[in-house]
Amino acid sequence: MLLQRIEKHLRVRRMPPTRFGREAVGDPCFVFDLRDGREPRPKTIARVVRYLNDNEQNRAEEPQR
Repeated sequence: MLLQRIEKHLRVRRMPPTRFGREAVGDPCFVFDLRDGREPRPKTIARVVRYLNDNEQNRAEEPQR
């Protein structure tokens, strides 16, 4: 479920997985590791969810083009 939400975020934002990992948790390989079956710790999941929520809120506040 977390990986699906991240993948959607990457598509919508047109963001490379390395940038997401670096910004969200300081690990450019994070998304690749998730795709390979990595199970993140609860604290890491909380950081990622917070990052996604903050960025989705910021996107909602952007003016429509």
